[in-house]
Amino acid sequence: MKHLLASILEALQHCRIYAASIFLTYCLACLIGILMSHYGNEFALSQRDKIVGAATANDKASINYQEGNNFEAALFDCAGNLFFAAVPQTALGFGIVFPYFSVTYQGWIGGIVSVDNSHQTRFKNFKASSYYFIVLLLQFIPFSLSIGVGIKCGIDSYRYNSTVSWKIWNYRIPKTSLKDLGCVYLVSIPLFFFASCFEFLSSWNI
Repeated sequence: MKHLLASILEALQHCRIYAASIFLTYCLACLIGILMSHYGNEFALSQRDKIVGAATANDKASINYQEGNNFEAALFDCAGNLFFAAVPQTALGFGIVFPYFSVTYQGWIGGIVSVDNSHQTRFKNFKASSYYFIVLLLQFIPFSLSIGVGIKCGIDSYRYNSTVSWKIWNYRIPKTSLKDLGCVYLVSIPLFFFASCFEFLSSWNI
């Protein structure tokens, strides 16, 4: 257990710069989304309505939440964030720059949903505002870690194959990078679960 903990801390240390850059990208994109939606930008508001409408009709997490199945909603939300968002973006990290585009869009969406269906602010009081920002923070952290370690793996692989060979049959991902990847996901998975549980089970969700 002590060795595993040391490996996890080492992996987090290795990817900290890349994870921090992803987190900053999330925050900046989210801020832009908040400003656009609160200042009545028609494109932002129309995209907000389109995305929320599609989620309400088709997203299993949203459907379960509407039916009062809050824990099931949290499970579906966690699975969706992990398998359909984090893992693909971790893979994009091997392209180093590609995740920044998807992260910018994802963060922007987090910003434009800061208004409700009537396009009124969700920052009506301290409790509502805190809930919104805590949910974003709890999601941005595991996303930043899982995507950051993907970028770290991409950079490590580029450096390794540059000194060995770029022939596709000789392409290798350093074992140390894969180890870091696994260790970071050991942290990210429970963080995703906690974020989803807070979002759907918290009494602050009003």
